[in-house]
Amino acid sequence: MSILDTDELVIALEKALPELSEEHQLDIATWQPHDWVPWDAGRNFAFLGGEDWDPSDSTMSDEAKAALMALLLLKDNLPSYHRVLAMFFPAFSDWRALVGTWTAEDNRHAIVLRDYLVVTRAVDPVDAENRRRIHVVAGYRQHEEDVASLTPMSVLALLAVHELQTAAFAERMRGAVTDDVLAQILTKIHADDASQARYFIGFLGAGMVADQDATVSAIDWALTDIAPIGSDVADFDDQFALIADYENDQTRATIAKAIVDGVKLNSVEGLSDEAQAAKERILALAAGA
Repeated sequence: MSILDTDELVIALEKALPELSEEHQLDIATWQPHDWVPWDAGRNFAFLGGEDWDPSDSTMSDEAKAALMALLLLKDNLPSYHRVLAMFFPAFSDWRALVGTWTAEDNRHAIVLRDYLVVTRAVDPVDAENRRRIHVVAGYRQHEEDVASLTPMSVLALLAVHELQTAAFAERMRGAVTDDVLAQILTKIHADDASQARYFIGFLGAGMVADQDATVSAIDWALTDIAPIGSDVADFDDQFALIADYENDQTRATIAKAIVDGVKLNSVEGLSDEAQAAKERILALAAGA
């Protein structure tokens, strides 16, 4: 059972905000999305007198195209994740050091991926745009019943897991691409997501000090709530089948271990019976890494 109410917990976490934000600024790399787009490979589409996309324009494998689209749509859906995070940590307060910074950093991933695919004609840009609109409108946890049970710690745990998951996906995708520029873009995304995961895990560590029962239970919940990237995209079954092996039990175990190590879960004692059971589930999952 939580020992602090929501407001008290957010105030307690805010004490860690300056130090964790400073650490993150030292950890995250600075880079410009436009630098990584091969603009000289582009040409106009029919609207401006050129030629519209044709399947023969793409030299990318079906697997790589499916992975690129899944990752792009996840990144396109940033507004949903921003809103969930801002439920408890308003971006118009001091929490902009977390919420605003993370949003700005993560948004460059969608920018560079979309610019890359349009310039190189890797996938059908009309299909990509239609999918973006459908996916962003559908959103992530955008219904009252989907957010009713969320707490400050569950949101932070959710984002920690999310960033570890996307970092692993970007790293796995690098093995499916042959273009060096795209490989370097994925390297940038992987590094950003790994840094952002450390940022969120830092707040989970602060949560362990403020309310360890609530934090352990939140981590346990977030780890059981992982859905494979691309699995929530509408009309994507054939493409998802090509990347279904990108994430597995080993991926989930590796994510759990990163969080276990980050919050030093092995050394946490004095938990309630419920939180102790959650701790044991987390450690059992992490043991598979």
